[in-house]
Formats: sequence, structure tokens, C-alpha cells
Amino acid sequence: MRNGVFSDFKVFTGNANPDLAEEIASIMGKTLGKSTVSKFSDGEISVSLWETVRGIDTYIVQPTCEPINDSLMELLIMIDAMKRASAGRINAVIPYYGYARQDRKAKARDPVTAKLVADLLSAAGADRVVAMDLHAAQIQGYFDIPVDHLSGLPILVKYFRAKRLADLVVVSPDHGSVTRARNMAYVLDTPIAIVDKRRPKANVSEVMNIIGDIKGKNAVLIDDMIDTAGTMTNAANALAEMGAKSVYACATHGILSGPAIERIENSALREMILLNTVPLSKEKHIKKIKMLSVAPLFAEAMMRIFSNDSISRLFD
Repeated sequence: MRNGVFSDFKVFTGNANPDLAEEIASIMGKTLGKSTVSKFSDGEISVSLWETVRGIDTYIVQPTCEPINDSLMELLIMIDAMKRASAGRINAVIPYYGYARQDRKAKARDPVTAKLVADLLSAAGADRVVAMDLHAAQIQGYFDIPVDHLSGLPILVKYFRAKRLADLVVVSPDHGSVTRARNMAYVLDTPIAIVDKRRPKANVSEVMNIIGDIKGKNAVLIDDMIDTAGTMTNAANALAEMGAKSVYACATHGILSGPAIERIENSALREMILLNTVPLSKEKHIKKIKMLSVAPLFAEAMMRIFSNDSISRLFD
């Protein structure tokens, strides 16, 4: 490293989303670093690095997605291995940051898992975190190391601009996504609407009312993640029943657990657009789901980090 600038960089990955990591590395003009992430017979994770990282700016691309505990431990152990191998700087590139939904004490004796994971990453030896669309923006403040928080919104906006849908309205599926919907509506220069619902218990939602004019319009629902798809499909069905011409949905992270695929198939949704921060298994590839790649955005951000250039310019 000379004058604060590293002479070279390397990109590594665990088993969470190797296809995305390979695409990112290829855009950056690299092949993935040689490493092995396997398990002992009792399930313990074993990591071996097969090339030097001494003094190198290293990037570990590893979303903490399903199986989330394995993905998280792989990331932590890879960070530890690189720290002990004298890596120049260790960048944890986490397209999907798991355990983020418990970001505060909502009731007595609740854990704050988003902060716990932040502490684990720092303790393992990460020097920087690169993430996309954290469940709550304040999670950046849980770290005592730099966090570059990327947004998937420009990718989704570009897609819907290309579709040239007339009479477009951006809809928030609940009160928690109003800011996200407002930001998308601002860029697309469209009105917004809000689905007012209550949640009787976790992963169960009930639509109550639609705030805003959606009749005869093409509606686009937006959220940061889709897990069991109950919120999105209930909202989509309500919009269709109340007169929307067509209903689309989009999100950064497509977790799609439990009954999600069945719900999407049977819903009023015409199309669901997801980013590939989380890999989609073959059985989840249905006609209604379209995947867009975040690799170019991450590759550009990582190159800017390597060269100490501004990340914020990506969103100007």
C-alpha cells in the first residue's frame, strides 16, 4: 500500500451467492480468489485460503441469506482467516444483511440482532461493510467501522421507465415503506398511494384501506424485502379489487420463504421484479418473477472504494 492506496485487490466468496460474486469479479476484471468453504462432519464450517492476501485490499461477497446461520458464520470465519493472513483491508460485501428485522426493542426483553451482527463483524476483523437496502437505515449507526449503503432503487426505476407504463402510481404496501415509495415516485414523477393494514401476528397481514387514487391506474408496489409475500399479495389483491388496471411489485431482496411462491402465483400480480442479492432456487423461478442484477452497481462501488473515490456520486 502506497500513500493510502492499495496496489491490488482480490474478490472472494462463500457459498451464499457465488454466482453474484463471480459476476461482480468478472466486471471488475478479476477471477474469484481461490478459497474453500466446507464443513466438518459435525457441521462446523472450515475455511481455507489458497492464495496470499498479505497487504491486499480484499472483498468478501457474502449475503447472509438462507441458510442464514451458515452464511453468517462463513462470512465471519473468512474475515478471521484474512485478518490472520495479514490482509491489507477486509471489506465485507453483504448484498443482503440478515437479522436486520430486529433493529430495536419493540417490547420488553427483545434482542437487537441487527446490532449483534454488526458487533460480530467488527470483532471478526472487518474494516468496512458494503450493503444494499438495509431493513432500517439506522443500522449503519450500529457499526464503528465505515458502512457504504447502496440502494437498489436506481435499478428498479430504470426497469419501470423502460416499460413506459401510462397512468403509473407507486404504492407502499404498508406504512413502513412510505419513504421508499415516495423516493421512487419522486424519480418517476408519479403520485403515491398507501395500503393501510394491521398485522395480527408475525408474517400475517390484513389489508384495511387504500389511501390515494389507484382506480384505472397501473400500480407498482415497492418494499425492501419479500419474505412470505403475504403483505405484497394481500396489497396486490386489494388494489385489483379496488380498480387498479394492473399491479406490479418490486423489491430488493427476494427471500421468498414458506408459501411465498404459491401466494405470488395465485395473486393479482402481473409481475414481480426482484434484485439478485439473494439467489433464487430453480423451484422458485416462475413466470411472474423477473430478476435484475446488482453486480454492475456493486462492482462500481467496490472499484470506487479501492481507488478511494466517492460512492455518493453513484446516486447523483
